[in-house]
Amino acid sequence: MRQSDRLDTILTRLSEHGSVEVTGLAQDLGVSMATIRRDLELLESQRLLSRTHGGAVSHGVLYELPLRYRSGRHEEEKHRIAEAAAERLGDARVVGLTGGTTTTEVARRIAGRSLTVVTNALNIAAELAVRPNLKLVVTGGVARPESYELVGPLADATLDDLNIDVVFVGVDGASGAGMTTHHEVEAHTNRRMIERARRVVVVCDASKIGRSALAVICHPRHVDELITDSSADGTPLDQLRAAGVHIIAV
Repeated sequence: MRQSDRLDTILTRLSEHGSVEVTGLAQDLGVSMATIRRDLELLESQRLLSRTHGGAVSHGVLYELPLRYRSGRHEEEKHRIAEAAAERLGDARVVGLTGGTTTTEVARRIAGRSLTVVTNALNIAAELAVRPNLKLVVTGGVARPESYELVGPLADATLDDLNIDVVFVGVDGASGAGMTTHHEVEAHTNRRMIERARRVVVVCDASKIGRSALAVICHPRHVDELITDSSADGTPLDQLRAAGVHIIAV
């Protein structure tokens, strides 16, 4: 296994678990413990982790944001949705990601690929910034502490000059009335990212289906696919299908 692949695996496990052990990594990656120790030394020199006796722990703001942002609600469903989303990248080379717990899981599933990622989510940017295989584009804007998203005119201006192959959109509500969120400025910036995308995929668990939040991000006709879990209510999904949205329930 190449060193870059090992480093990617180590960072992914730190992001998911907060710590790693030398012996476990050596066994799983098929290399010596000395090799793993050298990898950890390199990552520590870049201030990406702190070494401990027998392993390492996550270090600094890089992993504080994702770990704070992780939600235990509907976690298994979000993992399944994210897996399905990653499988549907197709030939996309430029991927957009709005903020949200489910889009964060999508980001983790595609982090090992060679892509350009455009995001306005600070927590997603923090995780992906250390991936040498990715080109990361982060919008400007005003940070919303509730969602870690950069929003407003500065974010919109960045997106105006970009072309995105597929965007994965997180929402607070998905119904025949549209894809919605709780904050109107956030909705506007997410809408701008959708307008710059060739294909639009909404990712949300069943708790969001049939709900409507304050601000409309976009109408169903602007959504190509919606990926949710199999417990979603059938009636609102039928309304979305009637509006032309392809539904994938996992």
